[in-house]
Amino acid sequence: MRRFLPTNLKLQMVLKRLYYLPQDTARGLLGRRDPLVPPKGIIFTGSGDYKEIGNRFLQHFIQLGKLAPGDKVLDVGCGIGRMAVPLTAYLNRNGSYQGFDIVRSGIAWCSRAITSRYPNFTFQLSDIRNETYNPRGCHSASDYRFPYPDNHFDFTMLTSIFTHMLPKDLENYLSEISRTLNPGGRCLITYCLITPDTIQRVRAGETQPAFAHDLGDYWTSDLEHLESAIAYRESFVRSQYANCGLKICDPIHFGSWSGRDQHLDYQDIVVAEKPMK
Repeated sequence: MRRFLPTNLKLQMVLKRLYYLPQDTARGLLGRRDPLVPPKGIIFTGSGDYKEIGNRFLQHFIQLGKLAPGDKVLDVGCGIGRMAVPLTAYLNRNGSYQGFDIVRSGIAWCSRAITSRYPNFTFQLSDIRNETYNPRGCHSASDYRFPYPDNHFDFTMLTSIFTHMLPKDLENYLSEISRTLNPGGRCLITYCLITPDTIQRVRAGETQPAFAHDLGDYWTSDLEHLESAIAYRESFVRSQYANCGLKICDPIHFGSWSGRDQHLDYQDIVVAEKPMK
């Protein structure tokens, strides 16, 4: 699962729509389009097969995050529904899903294609600034309050979100995740984590992406566009979880981005729990 995109997102999406226009049009006319899969030309969440990635992460949510069919789920940075779609066949009537994102076109497609069929799935646009995805947003991620009550969700997921967020934004989001999770609730979040085992490969530019610039607690691939791709030191991430009252459920499941021979997925996966009081 890769969500690393060029900083000129608008140009990329125009070119992508044009490239896939004949294929998307033909599928629509021939009735071969799955209504729960967006046309390829409007998918902005990176490379890889839309359905395969979603189904693979559903297994991560169940096996690693202990997601249950009746859970209340929050998807932070829900994109264009790649994680939501497989959940429609897993969550039961007691379960629910809420997602928010900063890309208007993604929320529009999810509401039209998913909520119309599954009313317990709802999507909300959040006008948060992001250099790549929403440069004119009104709110800063560092002080954004999630639009949900305290102790509300059983399971929260973020896939390839903190790979595009700066430390102060990450700190606030972890605090909000902790606030909105029920005691005993769990979160599954993907990262690129720099560890003692991988730091030499990072410094040698042997990772994908290559994080060339060491800025202390995090590394970036581009000094002019810091949020284009970010890797965090594992020690920093662990300290932030502790500060927010979240307990990491070791082991961390490391990914292939860093060149590891043994890996579970592309990015590193961290599962944590909000302790019972």
